Amino acid sequence: MQPALRITTKVLPGNKIEIEIPQAEIGDSVDVFVILPEKTEPKKRSVIKILEEVHAKRPAKSAEEIDKQLREERESWDS
Repeated sequence: MQPALRITTKVLPGNKIEIEIPQAEIGDSVDVFVILPEKTEPKKRSVIKILEEVHAKRPAKSAEEIDKQLREERESWDS
């Protein structure tokens, strides 16, 4: 079985990486595999979908309930 070494490193300026392999000698041939991290794209949602989700979470109010809430709010301003 071939020996393997896993090294995590940072991408340097110029999109370069640098690795050190203490077990290797100058002139040795090595295979290098680069596994990029998975990047999830931000979920794009339309404003309409967001509003639908908000309204789905709140119970619907009747016109009378809304009028009552507005009336109570206005009365609180006077006190």
